[in-house]
Amino acid sequence: MYLSELQLDHYRNYEQVDVHFSPDINVLIGENAQGKTNLLEAIYVLALARSHRTHNDRELIQWNSEFARITGIVQRKTGHTPLELIVSQKGKKAKVNHLEQAKLSQYIGQLNVVLFAPEDLNIVKGSPAVRRHFIDMEFGQMSAKYLYNISQYKSILKQRNQYLKQLQRRQAKDLIYLGVLSDQLAAYGAEVTIARREFLQQMEKWAQKLHQEITKERELLTFRYQSQIPDDQLALDTEGLYQQFQTLYETQQSREVEQGTTLVGPHRDDVTFLVNGKNVQSFGSQGQQRTTALSVKLAEIDLMKEQTGEYPVLLLDDVLSELDDLRQTHLLKTFQNKVQTFLTTTSLENVKKEIISAPRVFTVTNGTVAMVTTEVN
Repeated sequence: MYLSELQLDHYRNYEQVDVHFSPDINVLIGENAQGKTNLLEAIYVLALARSHRTHNDRELIQWNSEFARITGIVQRKTGHTPLELIVSQKGKKAKVNHLEQAKLSQYIGQLNVVLFAPEDLNIVKGSPAVRRHFIDMEFGQMSAKYLYNISQYKSILKQRNQYLKQLQRRQAKDLIYLGVLSDQLAAYGAEVTIARREFLQQMEKWAQKLHQEITKERELLTFRYQSQIPDDQLALDTEGLYQQFQTLYETQQSREVEQGTTLVGPHRDDVTFLVNGKNVQSFGSQGQQRTTALSVKLAEIDLMKEQTGEYPVLLLDDVLSELDDLRQTHLLKTFQNKVQTFLTTTSLENVKKEIISAPRVFTVTNGTVAMVTTEVN
């Protein structure tokens, strides 16, 4: 899978731009604040219908414009697919093959991307919310079922929390309605939890291999999914887990009403990364944390290939400057001749010319993009 063409209209600092990309490596070079990251963000938004940088879609629309449009052509083994996403104050419209999609969940998955930016190092050392977001965004690309279940879960969770607030303030008293919401939340929560555990087991396999290669087999990376139900008691099937969640909501009901929020469910779960059996977040060196983050991100590439049959597009936003030579070399070798890659940098000096062969180089200057050459001399 690769993106052969991207057109932007009124997106961020781009008035209008039409760019044709190499199916291999594309280097975007330019000073800071010229639009390199905006271009990568546009590809990410085209894929996932949301930005990784802001929750406010209005920020994606150029100043004094009514809308922003992103169009692209995705090349797959089965042929090419035109995609279009329009962002306006009225919301988003998504088209596949020029046909508008009734739901964004039907659109997501047409273009799969893996983004690696400096802030992705927070996957390891950040809060549980960062890791949950990472899981939901990446697994949602690979599985329409997961995307649907996590969307439904979050929607019902929001309703349930609002109703718990009403019960807390004595603005409502119908516990039967709370039971209905609890039952729905338990059903979707079970689906989400089972899927997360399965995806993480598969991702762990790829991450372990990469981590051992980087550390020359000195370190073993393992994942541990942390739920409020202990591992030795957690049901391994959806129906069993659904029953466990129902029981927990019944036993926690008075506490939840008192606190006005849902205390149980996958929205409170976490993933722990262990290196040689030790929690790398708490006890790992900065180098171990970076190697773990790199292994986890690169594992997405092979996992997506395994799940979807095609490699995703890789977006590297100023990430080379954050890695030492060993990790940078391993990163570059991982995607060379395998994955379409977009790489931003302020200078070609940051790019290992002996590893990257014949990239297509573009200069980005104040919202304009120009191809410079097809090779780095």
